[in-house]
Amino acid sequence: MVRELTTEDHRTIDRTLALAGHIFDRGELDRLEEIFTPEAVYDLSDVGAGTFEGIAAIRNGALKLGAGNPIAHHITNIVITGHEDDQATARSKGLIIMADGSVGSVTHRDTLRHENSGWRISRRVILAQRTPLGGLHLRHAAGR
Repeated sequence: MVRELTTEDHRTIDRTLALAGHIFDRGELDRLEEIFTPEAVYDLSDVGAGTFEGIAAIRNGALKLGAGNPIAHHITNIVITGHEDDQATARSKGLIIMADGSVGSVTHRDTLRHENSGWRISRRVILAQRTPLGGLHLRHAAGR
């Protein structure tokens, strides 16, 4: 059954998405349950880091990546794009800052589920932004 998301739903979803950066940046991996469902899928395959299923795998993946992790995750432009039953989808932009000072831009595609403890991410897909305009200018130039 589709239900309208409330202002509180939006606020809580925004908080969950923002909290992810704080938890990873501070290395508080024992708090991943605050942002992910137990069986969450974290798909980093587009950036070459693989896919992790379950909180333990997400935690272990972050630890294995070690110094290769970003030192800062910043989330912005959150748009909740759909909902049904106790699920919502959201798209947001992310800036990652690496230890060498380089900056990358990504898109987060999240599916969230409402549980007793609040909204939690059940699936997160990270997509790197590698070209301006999503590559439109390349397709446009090829068509000339």
